[in-house]
Amino acid sequence: MIKHWLVVGSPQNWQIAFGNGNIWGLKQTQRHLWENLSEGDKLFFYVTSPVSGIVGSGTLRTKFKQDKPLYPRETKEGQVIWPLRFEFDVQECLPRDKWQAFKIVSNELFPRAGFQLLGQDLGQQLVLKLEQPGRGEYAMKTPPTEEIAETTGTYTTLSHDALKQRLIEIGRLQNYLAEEEYTFDVGRLDVVWRRVERSVPTYVFEVQVGGDVYHALAKLKHAFDLWNSHLFLVASQADSNKARNLLSGTFHEINDRVKFLELEKVEELYRRKKAYSDLEKELGI
Repeated sequence: MIKHWLVVGSPQNWQIAFGNGNIWGLKQTQRHLWENLSEGDKLFFYVTSPVSGIVGSGTLRTKFKQDKPLYPRETKEGQVIWPLRFEFDVQECLPRDKWQAFKIVSNELFPRAGFQLLGQDLGQQLVLKLEQPGRGEYAMKTPPTEEIAETTGTYTTLSHDALKQRLIEIGRLQNYLAEEEYTFDVGRLDVVWRRVERSVPTYVFEVQVGGDVYHALAKLKHAFDLWNSHLFLVASQADSNKARNLLSGTFHEINDRVKFLELEKVEELYRRKKAYSDLEKELGI
């Protein structure tokens, strides 16, 4: 049976969640709740003061544990505070400037309890409220990246881990065996796509978010030498320029083999692939 959950966070926390690949985190003290989460469960996005209401909903995609800081407070303190993570798909969500006017409220909600399991009756009532006339004009499938960048003033792209997760999802949508942290003799590759279990990587991705471009290219070159893989460097414009300089010299052997993928394009590619896949499923093709 699908369960209904109230996910409570501040406006800033929701902007961070949407801006990092739709990821939420729970503390170790909430492990019992995290363990009770199941794929396909319904999530209601509750924004605390000054909004104080539900602004959208989604479904749980997957759960995972994280040992690297993601959120600003974690980065500042140098520790993982919310290690029990889950990723969700956005079914509909109001744009930031419509949160206050079109939020959903209910006297039966107790947001001060934070992340919580709702009763089936209340969950169904909230679903009906979200479907009420007038909201559909404003509700979106996914909060736009541009809006998040404007409202936070700091967000520019997905985190390193979120980018890897998106590349894995894109690969799976294309029927590849996609995995992260693929081990080979000179280290680990961020993401690889293989055609079958016993095959070598057909596509290899190194994701650069303020990392070591030289080391990334060294791994890509070795992957090419070993498997003749298709090579991709996912990086900002600045890091791409550094990589091009290195490709014209030290790594000239793979100069024509490395393709550059801008950080912002990963999310766009995922959304388009996902929308196409959903349409195919809807049509039964």
